[in-house]
Amino acid sequence: MGKNQYTSNVESESTRTEIKHWVVLFFGVKVIAMNGHRLSVKGRRVRSIMEHTMHSRRMIITLQPL
Repeated sequence: MGKNQYTSNVESESTRTEIKHWVVLFFGVKVIAMNGHRLSVKGRRVRSIMEHTMHSRRMIITLQPL
């Protein structure tokens, strides 16, 4: 919080422009930068089929100081 950076988990199908639009719309702040990475996928085996249970990304959003 000292660097005006906040972390959020978002769906993996969301684009950077959509996320930026929603942050500006809901919180009324200006976004300077966005960095993100995919979270590790956890698998679950059902008989011979491997299913993936988590499909999300973690975004680090840097806001303009007030």
